[in-house]
This record gives sequence, C-alpha cells and structure tokens, in this order.
Amino acid sequence: MGSAIGEMLPLAIGIAISPTTITATVLMLLSNATSRTLGLLVGCVVGVGGAVALFSLLSTLLPAQDSDGPSPLAEVIIIAAGAFFLVLAGSQWRGRPATGEPAELPKWLTAADSLTPVKALLLGLLLSAVVPKNLLLALSAGVIVGEAALSGRQATIVILIFTVIATSTVAVPVVAHLVAPARMSGPLGQLREWLVHNNVAIMVVVLLVIGVVMIGNGIRRF
Repeated sequence: MGSAIGEMLPLAIGIAISPTTITATVLMLLSNATSRTLGLLVGCVVGVGGAVALFSLLSTLLPAQDSDGPSPLAEVIIIAAGAFFLVLAGSQWRGRPATGEPAELPKWLTAADSLTPVKALLLGLLLSAVVPKNLLLALSAGVIVGEAALSGRQATIVILIFTVIATSTVAVPVVAHLVAPARMSGPLGQLREWLVHNNVAIMVVVLLVIGVVMIGNGIRRF
C-alpha cells in the first residue's frame, strides 16, 4: 500500500496544482457565496475519487504478464500519459501570451462567480475529472491502484488519501474562508492576480514534472 501511495503522490499533487481549478475557487470565494464554493468542492471530491475508483476497477481487467507480475499494458499506459504531458507542456508554452501582452482569464472562467450551486458542482466534476490533464492523472492513479493487488479496504484508503491531496487546494481555501471570511479577502484577491499572470508558467512546470515522473515510474515498473 505504501508503494502505491508513493507512486500516486506526484499524480495527486499534479491534480491539486491546477491553476484553472484554483482560480475558479478563488473567484467563487471572492463572491461570498458559500453554497457555490461548497458545490465546487463536492464536485471536485466526487470527480477525483470516482474517476480513480472507476479506473482502478477497469485496470484489473488488463491482461497480466504472468500470474504474479503487473500488466505490461499498464506500464505502456503510464508512459504514454507521461509523454502526452510533455507534449502538452510544449503546447502550453508555445501558446503563452506575447511579451507585454496582458494575461486574461477565459470568458467561461470569469463567470464562475455567478454560477448556481448545482452548476458549480458540475464545474467541479468537469475540472477535476474530465479535463484531459486530470483525467489522465486519474487514469494513471487508477492503474497503479489496480496493479498493486490491494485488498478492498486498502484500495479505499489509498483512493481516499489521493483524493484528499488532489482536492486540498480547493478544500483548504474554502474551509479558511468559512472560518475567517474577512481575513481571507485580501490574500484571495492577491492570489487571483498572481494566478492570472503566472498561469502558463505554472502549468508548464507542473506538466513537465508530472510527465518526467510518470515516464520514470512506467519504465521502472517494466
């Protein structure tokens, strides 16, 4: 179980460090709508946990190399996902704003602070488990769980730990805002501006690190 958690840790951090999800959280918190932010948090938790659980179940159907060894297809999936992240990092860097060009949020994201709680929940599901980056991370995490030959209880604990880490960057600001909303207004506003201006750089670094780690893990498991 410890080995599976160790392999999945960088994947969970990769989902946690998602500038788009964090920015949506900040925008909703600045709008002072508790139900909306809680909806986003629930959507993220359900999305991450559900996706990893689903992929872990599906991964048990992969053909094994032998009765005791892991499936070679599982390693191929992890390596291919890592390579995709490297390509995606290059694409993000090429698409960065030109020097002197102001960074702007996507129009759909600027409307995050006016969503209903139900739509916020759906947005959480979308951002945590449907966007390509997080979907592939959840897929890779599920493959690791499925290949680790864990008991049902152990798999549940591993998925819960993964989900807590992956959604911590949404949960921590939401809880902090609920406890001390007045104190959080200033820091949240500053965080929003920083995320807008550094979104591409953050994504490129995250994608590069995740890609290299996943390729390394995949090769090591062969």
